[in-house]
Amino acid sequence: MAVYTDINEIDLKAFLQQYDAGELLSYKGIAEGVENSNFLLHTSKAPLILTLYEKRVEKNDLPFFLGLMHHLADRGLSCPLPLPRKDGALLGELSGRPAALISFLEGMWLRKPEAKHCREVGKALAAMHVAGEGFELKRPNALSLEGWKTLWAKSKDRADEVETGLETEIGDELAFLAKHWPTDLPAGVIHADLFPDNVFFLGDELSGLIDFYFACNDFLVYDLSIGLNAWCFEKDGAYNITKGMAMIEGYQSVRPLSTAEIEALPILSRGSALRFFLTRLYDWLTTPAGALVVKKDPLEYLKKLRFHQKVASSAEYGLKP
Repeated sequence: MAVYTDINEIDLKAFLQQYDAGELLSYKGIAEGVENSNFLLHTSKAPLILTLYEKRVEKNDLPFFLGLMHHLADRGLSCPLPLPRKDGALLGELSGRPAALISFLEGMWLRKPEAKHCREVGKALAAMHVAGEGFELKRPNALSLEGWKTLWAKSKDRADEVETGLETEIGDELAFLAKHWPTDLPAGVIHADLFPDNVFFLGDELSGLIDFYFACNDFLVYDLSIGLNAWCFEKDGAYNITKGMAMIEGYQSVRPLSTAEIEALPILSRGSALRFFLTRLYDWLTTPAGALVVKKDPLEYLKKLRFHQKVASSAEYGLKP
C-alpha cells in the first residue's frame, strides 16, 4: 500500500454515492507498500480501504484480483472483499484511476514474527493454494523469468550505483536461473507477495491475508519460497532455520510437498530473492521524489540471494527428510 495519486473530499464523497457505504466521516492515506494508492476511510457504516490502481497495474487484470478474493472467501479463507457498487460493478473510477472499495480486515501485521507465527503463515498459504483450486480466471506470472529480464534491462545501466559489480553479478544470475528453472511442478493460484505486512494477526491468531494484487498462476512451491524469504531472515541477514522449519511444517500440515517440489525449493528461493531484488532496485532508482511511499532497500534481497546460492538442499531451510 502507498499513495501516488492524491484525492479530495468532494470527489471522494461523489465516488461513495455509487456505493451503499454510508457517509464519509474521515480518510487518510496509507504509506506502506509500493504498488497502488491506498486510503483508510471511516464511514457511518464501517471502515473501508479505498484502492486506486496505479499505472503499473493492468486494468485488464483487475477482474482476476477482485474475483479471486470472492472465490477464496467463498471457500473459507479469511481475506478482504471488494464491495459492489449499486449497479453491481466491483470497479469504479476516482482521480483518473480505476478504484475499488475493499472491506476492512481486523488485525495488525507483526513487526517481529516468531516461529509460531511462521507456522500459521505456512498453514494459511497452503490453505489459500487449496482454496484457489477451481478459480476459472487465469493470470500468468508477469514477474517470472521473462519479467525479470525486462526489469533488469531498465535498471542494469545504473545498478553499479547501488553496489559496484552488480551489473555483472545479476546478469550471471539471470542466465543461471534461465538454464535451471523447473518446468513441471504442481501449479495453481499463488499470492506471490505474502510479506508480513500482508498477513494480519489478532494476538497470536492469524486473522487473514490481504493485498492480492500480485496474485497469479505459477508453481505453488514458488509461493512458499517467497514466504521463506519474507519471514525467515533476521535483520542482520541471517536465515533463521527455526522459523523456516515452522513455516514448512505448517504448510505441509495442510498441503504436503512432492519430492520434485522439495528438490526445486533452493532454485525457486534464488528466483524469488532475485525477483524482489529487481523490483526493489527498479523502485529505488525510479520512485519520484515526494511520493508518499516507503522505498525498500534492494540490498536486503541481494544478501538473501547470495545465501540461497550456497544452499545445497532443502534440508538447509529446515525441511525434515
